[in-house]
Amino acid sequence: MKAVVLAAGEGTRLRPLTEDKPKGMVEVDGKPILTHCLEQLAELGADEFVVVVGYRKQDIIDHYGDEFDGIPITYSHQREQKGLAHALLTVEEHIDDDFMLILGDNIFDANLGDVVKRQQEDRADAAFLTEEVPYEEAGRYGVCDTNDYGEITDVVEKPENPPSNLVMTGFYTFTPAIFHACHLVQPSNRGEYEISEAVDLLIQSGRTIDAIRMDGWRVDVGYPEDREKAERLLRGEEVELESETDSGSTEVSSD
Repeated sequence: MKAVVLAAGEGTRLRPLTEDKPKGMVEVDGKPILTHCLEQLAELGADEFVVVVGYRKQDIIDHYGDEFDGIPITYSHQREQKGLAHALLTVEEHIDDDFMLILGDNIFDANLGDVVKRQQEDRADAAFLTEEVPYEEAGRYGVCDTNDYGEITDVVEKPENPPSNLVMTGFYTFTPAIFHACHLVQPSNRGEYEISEAVDLLIQSGRTIDAIRMDGWRVDVGYPEDREKAERLLRGEEVELESETDSGSTEVSSD
């Protein structure tokens, strides 16, 4: 299965860490975020990487070259950062079967393999790793609503009144049907082509999308303090992460 990595972002919120490098090249625990992503995808059985680059793309290309751990890398250029659906369309010509998708600014220690396994069972057209967060935080994400079978019935991007506290993380599996949906997406109020709208179009067309609850942790490295949190977790230290509790957080470790 091919693996698509979205790594075109500039990472303005990570400054000063991204003043001289793209977001994916920021080091976490001694190696770039992208290396963490590629290592995990290799463990999941990826047989080819398709990396979407943009801001300071040559830094990424020069660092990784044409393969990683013996697995070939193809690069796709997103010339303008117009959202995840827009980024995904840049790889359409390279994908002809089911594939994995990971956001290149996320670090996981979680059950990603369960998502891949569900996709390989051929009962779903897509599968997402999802996470429960406090309701007051859900509006920051793509929020999912599910039925009694664990299938996603609705996705809303950053809603003012979230229908649930179940949100999309940065790991997905898709069939190529997602590309047709991305072509139909219209710009959001933010002026971006949102992946959540493409997913909603898949649902409306009768496609089945399964939600796999996350077992473990993930850190979206959006700010310098997120980098520090990820490093502590990778080292096995206890860190407060958001979860559905009365206090809105819980003590966890990477063990």
